Amino acid sequence: MKALSVVDVKTFSLEEMEKPRAGLGNVVIKVAYCGICGSDLPRYFNGAVHSFPQILEHEFSGIVEEVGENVTSVSRGDRVAVAPLVPCGKCEFCQKGEPAMCTHYSFIGSRQSGAMAEYVEVPARNCIKIPNHLSLKEAALVEPLTVAIHGVDRVNLHSGAKVLILGAGTIGLLTLLTLRAKGAGEIIVVDLNPHKISIAKQIGADVVINPKEQTLKDYFSTHDLPEIVYETAGSALTQVQAVEFVKKRGKVVYIGTCTKDILFPPKVFEKILRGELEITGSWMSYSSPFPGYEWESGIRYMAEKEINVQPLITGEFKLEDKEQPFQKMIEKDSKHIKLLYNMNEN
Repeated sequence: MKALSVVDVKTFSLEEMEKPRAGLGNVVIKVAYCGICGSDLPRYFNGAVHSFPQILEHEFSGIVEEVGENVTSVSRGDRVAVAPLVPCGKCEFCQKGEPAMCTHYSFIGSRQSGAMAEYVEVPARNCIKIPNHLSLKEAALVEPLTVAIHGVDRVNLHSGAKVLILGAGTIGLLTLLTLRAKGAGEIIVVDLNPHKISIAKQIGADVVINPKEQTLKDYFSTHDLPEIVYETAGSALTQVQAVEFVKKRGKVVYIGTCTKDILFPPKVFEKILRGELEITGSWMSYSSPFPGYEWESGIRYMAEKEINVQPLITGEFKLEDKEQPFQKMIEKDSKHIKLLYNMNEN
C-alpha cells in the first residue's frame, strides 16, 4: 500500500508499505478520506512526533476491508468513521467511564499509524457505522464535529442563549453549527481572517467581528454581553477575552489549546470572582459507553442534514501531493478551513 510518513522535520516520504493485517479485536480500514488537523501541523513543521517515522492523521472515514478474530460489531464492507483515541480500559479513569482522561492511552495518527495511507488497522470498537445517505467525504469531519459537540455540552445551554465564539477555524465553525442545531439564540463569531468570518456568516452566525475593523470593547460598549463564551482559537489574547467579555453569572468553555503563557490583568481575573463565572475546559470528544454519545449525535446531525459540513471542505489532495495541503494551512489569511486527502473516494 501507499503511505505518507513524516520522517524528519518538514519532511514527508511517500512509500510502499506492507498492507496491515487485522489482529485480534481489530479491523483494517480502506481509507476513503482523511482531514488535516491543526494538531498535526507542529508534528510536520516542528518534528513534534513521538518518534520518526510516523503516519499522521486521525480524522478519517473509509470501508472495513478485513475483520480480525472476535470482531462482531462491524463487518467487511461497512462504511465507517473512526474514533482515534485508544484508551487502555484499565486505569482509574477508564474504570470510571471517563476514557478521555485515560492515563495510558494510544492515539491513531500520533502514537500509532494514522490515516495518511491507503489502509490502516484500528480497534473494531472505535468504528462507528455511517448510513448510506451520508457521504464518506462528509464523514471524514465527524471527529472534529464531535470535539465541538463535547465542548458545547460542557455547560448547560438553554434555548435562545446569547453566545460568543472566539475563533473561526474548523472547531470554531463546527461549534457554531452545533450551537445552531441545538437552538442557541444570537451567535457572535470573532476572527481576524476575513474569509473565515465570511463562512461563519454564511453558515449561521448572526454577527461576525473582525478585530482589525472593530474591537470587542467597542462592540460590547453598545451591546449586551453574551451568556456563554466558547474559546476555540487557542490564543493567549482570546483566552483572556473569554473572561473579559462574558456576562455576570456567565459561562466560559475553553476548547482551544494553549500555545503561550496567559496573563490575566487583575481586573479581568477579578471578574471570575465578582461575576461568579462558571469556567471549564473541554478535552477531546469521548464519553461512556465508548466512544460516546458525541459520535452517534455527530453522525445523526450530519445524516439528517441538521449540520452541513460541506462549506468547510475547501480542498482535496492526493498522497502524492505530500506537504502541499500542510503549506496551504499556514498561509497568511489562508482561505482554507478543512483540507482532505482523498485516497479511495469510491
